Amino acid sequence: MDFGVLAVHAHPDDEAIWTGGTLARYAAEGARTAVVTCTWAAGTRRAGELERSLEILGAGKPRLLGYADARKPESAPGSPRFLDAPLDEAVRRVVEQIREFRPEVVLTYDGYGSYGNPDHLHVHRVTMAAVEAAGYDQLYRDAGDPWRPHALYLATIPRSVVVSHWQAVFGAPPEPGQTLPGVPDEQVTTHLDVGRWAERKWAAMHAHESEVERGASMTLLTSLPEQARAQMLANEWYRRVSYTGAQESALARPSKA
Repeated sequence: MDFGVLAVHAHPDDEAIWTGGTLARYAAEGARTAVVTCTWAAGTRRAGELERSLEILGAGKPRLLGYADARKPESAPGSPRFLDAPLDEAVRRVVEQIREFRPEVVLTYDGYGSYGNPDHLHVHRVTMAAVEAAGYDQLYRDAGDPWRPHALYLATIPRSVVVSHWQAVFGAPPEPGQTLPGVPDEQVTTHLDVGRWAERKWAAMHAHESEVERGASMTLLTSLPEQARAQMLANEWYRRVSYTGAQESALARPSKA
């Protein structure tokens, strides 16, 4: 199957948390899958963990842009923060990855960066621009031959799921007017059942041992009741942005979360 899925993420471990089931599922079905990670440098501990995670998910070797994490200068010594890199430079580097891999589908975060992380927000902005720019032969002419993906899928969570899990974790619903991740349920266009690959997704998350040690990536999931945690691992949700209208690019038929 000559069908490519390219995920663009901010940090090592995001590929497993937000799109791990999708990547594992499509790799198992014979698709080409890969991940661009915008921060952290080769040779760091987290880069090594990323390599193990991608091996579990069947998503090839790390494609590290090597910028620094906004909050961790040790992530890429001597390199600028991803947030501080010139926008045109960052877009060009993602365009280069898109043109080299030539995916039918690109995955990244929704417009809120899935939960408001500044690096996630910036990856969303850069990827939106890069997916559009990659198809123009007038732009970034030294970054490879033009290629336009069929669709961009924005990883998100239905608001109803956020609210129900919020109550499960904190014992009470969110406060009125509180800023929450996710989008209203009706804005979710694509729901993937990745239950068959949930154990692989969980294993990929645990490959990021440094994050497990500090409780970062796993904090929400491990604090959820078992049934709620199983739901989060077995389901992935997206908003679809179409570029060509090609139906064969759809990850799944639209459905309610």
